[in-house]
Amino acid sequence: MADLSPIDLQKALKGADYPASRDDLVSVAKSNGADDTLVEKLTQSGSKRFDGPNEVQKAVFGNE
Repeated sequence: MADLSPIDLQKALKGADYPASRDDLVSVAKSNGADDTLVEKLTQSGSKRFDGPNEVQKAVFGNE
C-alpha cells in the first residue's frame, strides 16, 4: 500500500464537525471508507480532542 497523504486524511474526514473527539473522527473516517492504516493512525494519535483539520494532520503525520 502507498504511503498515506494529507489528501487521504481530508477525504477520510469529509463532513467532520470540529471541535471533535478522536473517537468521533475515527467513526467519520470509517464511515467514509478510510484505509485501515489511516484509521489506526487516528486511533493512536496523541490528542483526544481536535479543534480543526490542521491539528488532526499534525497528530497523524507529525513532522513528516
